[in-house]
Amino acid sequence: MSSHSKRLAGVLAIALLASPASAFDFGRPATPAEIKLWDIDVGPDGKGLPDGSGTVAQGKQIFADNCAACHGENGQGGIKDRLAGGQGTLASNMPVKTVGSFWPYATTLFDYIHRAMPYPTPGSLSTDETYAVTAYILSLNGIVAADGKVDRESLPNIKMPNRDGFIPEPEFDPARLFHKK
Repeated sequence: MSSHSKRLAGVLAIALLASPASAFDFGRPATPAEIKLWDIDVGPDGKGLPDGSGTVAQGKQIFADNCAACHGENGQGGIKDRLAGGQGTLASNMPVKTVGSFWPYATTLFDYIHRAMPYPTPGSLSTDETYAVTAYILSLNGIVAADGKVDRESLPNIKMPNRDGFIPEPEFDPARLFHKK
C-alpha cells in the first residue's frame, strides 16, 4: 500500500470514528426502561439508594461466599484491597487506606459494591445482599454495631471517620453533581 493510500485510509478511519452513529443508521436511542437499568449511581447524600436493607449477620455470610477470596477473612489479608482497619494511620509515614480509615461516605461503599462487585460477576448481588455486605464491612471497621442493620434511611446518616478529611475544591458542589432529575 502506498503512503498516499495509507494516509487516505487513516483520514477515512478518523472521519468514520468522528461521525455520529446516526449518520450510518446504526443503533437506536435507549428506551427510558433501559436507561433506568443503568441509572444506579448513589450520591453522598443517599439520592439513588434503592429500597431494601441488610444486617451485619447476613452480610458476614455473603461476604464469606463472595468477597473473602479476594479481600481476605474479615476484610484483611487478601490478594485485593484491604477493607478494614487502618484508623488513625493516614497522618503517619505508613498510611493504611481502607473503607474505615479513608472513605468519606458510607453511601459510596454501597454504590461501589452494587455496581462493581463481586469479581468476576459485578452487579450479581441483590439490593438486600448489597446492604448486608455494606453493613458487614462497616461493622468490621467499628462504624456499625455487630448487631446492626443498614437501609436507604440509615446509610446516608452514617458519619465516616474520615468524612472531614476531604476538602473539596471551591467550585465542587456535590448537590449539583449527584442531583437526580
